[in-house]
Amino acid sequence: MDDKDRGVFSSACSGCRRSGSCLGCSRREPRGKLLATDWLSDIPVTDNTGVVEVLFKNTRIGFYTNPTGLDLKIGDIVAVEASPGHDIGRVTMVGPLVALQMKKAGIKSATDLKKVFRIARTSDIEKFEEARAKEHSTMIRARAIAEELGLAMKIGDVEYQGDGGKAIFYYIADERVDFRKLIRILAETFKVRIEMKQIGARQEAGRIGGIGPCGRPLCCSSWMSKFVSVGTGSARLQDLSMNPQKLAGQCAKLKCCLNFEVDTYAEAHKQFPAKDVVLETKDGLYYYFKPDILSRKVTYSTDKNIPANLVTIDVRRAFEIIALNKQGIKVDSLDNEEEEERPSEYGDIIGQDSLTRFDKNKKKKKKKKKGSDNPEPSAPPAPPQPQQRQKPQRQDAQPPQKKQARNHQNNPRQPQKKKPNRPQDHKEGGNGE
Repeated sequence: MDDKDRGVFSSACSGCRRSGSCLGCSRREPRGKLLATDWLSDIPVTDNTGVVEVLFKNTRIGFYTNPTGLDLKIGDIVAVEASPGHDIGRVTMVGPLVALQMKKAGIKSATDLKKVFRIARTSDIEKFEEARAKEHSTMIRARAIAEELGLAMKIGDVEYQGDGGKAIFYYIADERVDFRKLIRILAETFKVRIEMKQIGARQEAGRIGGIGPCGRPLCCSSWMSKFVSVGTGSARLQDLSMNPQKLAGQCAKLKCCLNFEVDTYAEAHKQFPAKDVVLETKDGLYYYFKPDILSRKVTYSTDKNIPANLVTIDVRRAFEIIALNKQGIKVDSLDNEEEEERPSEYGDIIGQDSLTRFDKNKKKKKKKKKGSDNPEPSAPPAPPQPQQRQKPQRQDAQPPQKKQARNHQNNPRQPQKKKPNRPQDHKEGGNGE
């Protein structure tokens, strides 16, 4: 089989032809949908007539027998038995792990399974690509026909069989739909055998695929094959915000991941005080308000219905107060004074935990920039204060200067020291001439 034939299903690595884990080459392609890692791939298999797992478009998986003993490996494109004709798929699992995959899919016996015909030839690949190229246009046309008939259904995806003789229409509907007339019109329009399959909103999201808010591929398109109902009780148990936009996934249903940690939170709630237990103190009664599972703390309120005078204490402290109340002892306060006096193990010495530490640095830098424009940064703020004080001094200092000047004029002993006397003598001499 050449490289073009292997590139039909892009999940497999084009370098080492491995789909689950790429080990032999430097290029790594994204994993396909509902793929499992064959951790027994290094163990040689003597019996090649076992069952193999074959992946078709998106999340459709089937199990087929290998009666002819073909040497099949993960990533091989094969032609398998269909009704009628044949279909084209890619081998995703071989060996003893296929039995575990069958058990996971709910298939008990391998007697009724269909068989693998052959490794796909070039002509099979070309015919399959021609049929797959018509899927999008067929889906758009089928949606228009369903709308003209006034059917309350949504056609989410269309999948052609490998030989092009059959098309599977996946649709979503809240109620039962009579699509017998639709099937007749579709068969006359596309000249193929029609099969209708109803799927849910989660299954549609798995077939289409996408990226979740966590940044990873959707669980329904990567590894989940069975869907369990999700309720709002799972969100309440985990103390999550009851915001529909945050709790809903791309399928407009509650996220499946809300059920992943429900059991852990349920076990953690058993280690917390009961909600109906009231703590008695000398100041009054405290009612259960809300728990904090991660920090193992409980918040109590003085009012039973609204949050008032909230006090958060440790779970251990809450059980201590409950034990003292059973003995008829009322504590002074819920807070433990000994715990408050203990020094903290961690101290923020350099202030790296301050939220405003970057704002302070910015303000300092702005001051430096303003001062860098002037040659003397200390000069501008200093003059206003001395100017107000020196104004009266300058007025008082002017008269003594005039007196000194008059004394110099009246004193004949010092005529040479004063410079203005020379031009006066020179003028007198000029007038005399």
